[in-house]
Amino acid sequence: MGTESAEKVTLDPPSARFTGIRLVSLLTLSSRLLGLIRDMLMASRFGNGPILDAFTVAFRIPNLARRLFGEGALSTSFLPALVSELEREGRAAAWRLATAVFYCLALALGLVVLLGEMLLAAAWFVLPPEHPARLLIGLTSVMFPYLLLICLAAQAGTVFHALGRFGWPAFSPVVLNILWIGILLAMQNSDWTLSRQIYAVCWTVLLAGVVQLIAPLLLLGLGGIRFQTDWKADREKVRRIALTMLPIVIGMSVTQLNTLIDSLIAWGLSADDTATRNSWFSLEAGTASALYLGQRLYQFPIGVFGVALGTVLFPLFSRHVEQNRKDLLQADYLSGLKMVLAIGLPAGVGLMLISEPLARVLFQRGAFDEFDTRQTARMIVAYGLGVWAFCSLLIVNRAYYALRDHQTPLKMGLIAMGVNLVLNFCLIGPLEGAGLAVATSIASMVQVLASVALMKRHLPELRHSQLRMTLVKSIGATVLMSAGCWLGLRLSADVLSPQGSLAVAIGVAVASYLIGCLILRLKEPF
Repeated sequence: MGTESAEKVTLDPPSARFTGIRLVSLLTLSSRLLGLIRDMLMASRFGNGPILDAFTVAFRIPNLARRLFGEGALSTSFLPALVSELEREGRAAAWRLATAVFYCLALALGLVVLLGEMLLAAAWFVLPPEHPARLLIGLTSVMFPYLLLICLAAQAGTVFHALGRFGWPAFSPVVLNILWIGILLAMQNSDWTLSRQIYAVCWTVLLAGVVQLIAPLLLLGLGGIRFQTDWKADREKVRRIALTMLPIVIGMSVTQLNTLIDSLIAWGLSADDTATRNSWFSLEAGTASALYLGQRLYQFPIGVFGVALGTVLFPLFSRHVEQNRKDLLQADYLSGLKMVLAIGLPAGVGLMLISEPLARVLFQRGAFDEFDTRQTARMIVAYGLGVWAFCSLLIVNRAYYALRDHQTPLKMGLIAMGVNLVLNFCLIGPLEGAGLAVATSIASMVQVLASVALMKRHLPELRHSQLRMTLVKSIGATVLMSAGCWLGLRLSADVLSPQGSLAVAIGVAVASYLIGCLILRLKEPF
């Protein structure tokens, strides 16, 4: 009893325990800023239309596989097992398990890529030359091997995370964005057709995947971590990880699956002219591109903060469970959710308030016109509704997985997917393309609220009243922020350039929110 009390008294504050968050946030911020530049160049070059629509759908397919089998479900089931090996058996056993996972994943995904390329080739030759789906198939076939490269790179990143090293995995997306921006700038004065240019972008994505895989393997090798020749002895452990991964695939990736479904629906129902848009289930051309750009912007706060927090917390959760320290698990879980509420809520509301000027400043140039700006702004508003929920899921689901409870996130994920599908077709009519985004936001809210409520089964002493107090304070500070942001936009719109007006609005919003936090004694943002 005395030892437990002493530990509680001397427990480090979350800011001291969550080491790595600032580094991951900084590198992720760099990646997101480069990603915005990349998307600005893409929008300027191709505009919202059939070419960018096809590319965004084609890029989502390997990107979804990366989130499912790379840094998503597989890493989520792999990391607790790897931490357990490190804690119980030592480094040699952990590296043997890592080698087994790497080889088995390479074989499985290699077969998937081969089969996928064969199916895509068959579809390509069956369709007539002028069929619009041919572009989608061609772009997908070029980028399809990227899923193998990036999924293997993600497992190398999991080894870094188990060791408490977060630098390279957070830097890896920067490599993709640098190469992507480079090819867009190189083609700036090119006389290539737009179709040829979009194929060049696809080949660049594939090249980035090669770099993203080779670099971490070299760094691990320089750190003394080698592939083990006796890895076959751990094939049974890999099988258990794979079985564990199956429910995680849905529970961990519901938001990604929902956004992919949104994009496919938008692509399938888009019409190029008003005459063909005469039914409840028809959408404007460019809806899929607008959804993609809206997702890119709502993912900005999620990536900079939510992903960084989840990345650092997951190894902590796993170690707390391995050491049977549910008191520490509960403390870090609550601290993580408080930080999400204090930052995710104002971030989402802020995106909604500045949606149109933000879309105009970032994307409206070249082939991207005023109509495209308004279309994209509607998507930003719709996704902004759910930013706090998207961030919260990154914390809540990881707590369940650290506790080896894979069924609860699975069930909640299936419910969320059902809610999303029903709402998609209910909201397309009144809200058009934005209805798809609103449906995804609402589905995520349902998922996270139900998941938080059910956590008390594992942590019976969990006090949600602490979350309620943080939520009330966050809402109060967000109201003050909203007033400041609105005034900043209103007073500066006629005086400054669009860029200047947006900067003033953001600056006033941030200052207002921080003042509100000080008044209400909300400490999490600091």
